[in-house]
This record gives sequence, structure tokens and C-alpha cells, in this order.
Amino acid sequence: MQALMPTQTWQVLLVLAGAAGVAWLVGVAAGALVGRLARRSPAVADLSRRGRTPLRALLVLVAVTLVLDAAPAIGGWSGPLVRVLGLAIIATIGWLLAVGVFVAADVTLARFDVDVVDNRHARRVRTQISLLRRLAVVVIGVLAAAAMLLTFPAARAAGASILASAGVISIVAGLAAQTALANVFAGLQLAFTDAIRVDDVVVVEEEWGRIEEITLTYVVVHIWDDRRLVLPSTYFTTTPFQNWTRKESAVLGGVELDVDWSVPFDAMRAELDRLLADNPLWDRRVGVLQVTDAVGSVIRVRVLLSAPDAGALFDLRCQIRESLVVWLQREHGYGLPRLRWENDGGTAVPPAPAAAAPPAENAALFTGSTEAEERSRAFAGPSGFEAADR
Repeated sequence: MQALMPTQTWQVLLVLAGAAGVAWLVGVAAGALVGRLARRSPAVADLSRRGRTPLRALLVLVAVTLVLDAAPAIGGWSGPLVRVLGLAIIATIGWLLAVGVFVAADVTLARFDVDVVDNRHARRVRTQISLLRRLAVVVIGVLAAAAMLLTFPAARAAGASILASAGVISIVAGLAAQTALANVFAGLQLAFTDAIRVDDVVVVEEEWGRIEEITLTYVVVHIWDDRRLVLPSTYFTTTPFQNWTRKESAVLGGVELDVDWSVPFDAMRAELDRLLADNPLWDRRVGVLQVTDAVGSVIRVRVLLSAPDAGALFDLRCQIRESLVVWLQREHGYGLPRLRWENDGGTAVPPAPAAAAPPAENAALFTGSTEAEERSRAFAGPSGFEAADR
């Protein structure tokens, strides 16, 4: 085809600019129309916010490509430009599809509120949706890249040869990436077998924390002291770990004390009942005192307690432990653990116990202050008392 004259070239360029401008205005108008609909639908508002830029880019690219295809050749750069525009169109379409996946995931997640007492089902759905969203985005990216490569004749020929030797290549790729693939399959297994969910309270590597994020290859555990423990997905399919909230958030915990043989256990149980009766952290399920060992110079006492969630249990154990120690010091100082020895010259008189200060009101990690309550909600969700207030 005969090349255009300089004047005609400028005319084509002006047409290209005009087509791009018109396409951009069409995208703006479509965004304004969707914005009106978005007032009634949060999903449409999310779609408009996320898809505004890729939609306008796609319209401009399509308009410019159509003009270049219809116009005569403009020098030697029009052909490569059309090829580049085609690749950009494929990438933008993939971008729009990824936007649709994100919007669909957000709409689904909005239906399941985790800010409730019994949020086990909601956390399971959120975990599965988050993993499926990542997987869908990866698939879209791979398909977009494959479509871009197939626009080149050499790539199509290479693709035919690759398909002919797909068996050998799959074996080599499987051996080379077996660790990565194992983590991917482990991530999918975790999502759909309900072994762990986002916000589950777990004990891994002797660390207590909650599941903050589950991806296709690794899991992030938010430790109670605000550290993050990043573990491969295969860890949770091959290594035993503790899940405190798999069925419900209510948990049990124990407090152990070593006391003297002369401690009055009836009075100690009465003091435990008094402490628990006025404690809002106790859920009134379990509160017992047992003697678990009586060997040597001390007796081991275990107090078994229950609480609505792990954060409340931690603070409850700390409070009961401190209160019982204060009670022993104040009321039964002779009951504190001691080593005995006999002296024929006389009998040793135990010293008077020192007065102990009551436990501080803010000596709690998960209750007692605004920051502590936020930490408790982060690790175990809202407490039963908060749900009742709602």
C-alpha cells in the first residue's frame, strides 16, 4: 500500500487523537452513569471505583487500533504499533476480569460478618473466598500472558512443539517445583478442609497467636506480642498444632500453685468461688480447685477455669493466680511453700506474712483498657459480653 503524504499523515494522527478523546469521554460518561447506580448498590460502587481506569484505557486502545487498521500505512511504525496495541488490549481485558473477580469476592465477603460471637462459618467462608480470589487472579494472568504470546507466529509454532512434548516437560517442571506445588495444594487443602480459618486462635512453634492471613503458599500467624510468624502451608498439613477456636471460641485453662501441707482447702475453694462470682471474665462453665500432686514438701493445687475466648482466659488466669497468692499471704501465711528441717533445740516459728497489695486494675493484657479490648477482639473476636450489649 502506498505510503501517505505528510499532510495526510497529520490528518490520520488527528483522527487518532480525536478517536482516543471520544473513547475517553465515552468512558467518563459510562463512569458517571454507573456512579448514579452506585448510590443504591455498594457492589456497583466498588465496581465503578476499581474498573474506572481499565475501562477507559480499554476503550481508548480499541478506538486507536480500529483507526490504525482502517487507515493506510503510516510509515514503518504503524504495524509494530498495532501489534503493541493488541497486546495492551489483551492485558487490559485481563485487568478488567481481575477487577470483576475482586468485586465478586468483596460482595460475597460482605454477606458474612465476622464481628459476631459465633463467627466460625463466616471465617471459613472468608478463608475460602480469599484463596479462590488469589487463584482466579493467577489463572487470569497466566491466560492473558498465553494469549499475548499466541499473537506471535513463532510463539504459536513453539506452542505446538511444547504440546507435543508436554509429558516430558510436565515431569521436569513437577520435579523442579515440587516444593512450591506442594505448598499450593496444601493451601487449597487448608481452605476447604476447615483445619484452620482466618482469625483462628492457634499455638504453633510454642507461640500463641491468631491466623492473620492464608495464601496459596504460606500462612501468617499474628503472635500475641505483635510479631508475625510466617509458615509454609505444608506446615499445617504435616505438623501437629493447637487450634483453640476450631469449634467454638470458649476455652479452658489452668492455674497451678505449690502450697504447704497445712493449707485449708475448703477455705481456699470458698475464696475461689468468691473471686469467680464477681469476675466478668468468667463464663460460669468451669471453676474448680483440685489437688493434683502431694509428693515431697509441697502440695500442688490446680485451678481449672473457663472463659468465653482465649484473651479473656489469659487475663482471668492471671487475676485468679495473683488473687490466690494475695489471699495466702494475707490469711494463711503458714500455707506458703517452705522447706522443713528439724532442730532439737526448739521449734521454728513461721514469720508473719507481709501484707500484699490488691491486684492492679490495669494489670491485664487483654482486658481492663481500650487498647487491651482492641487486642482481645483482634485475637478472639468480640466477647460474649460485647455481643450482649449489642
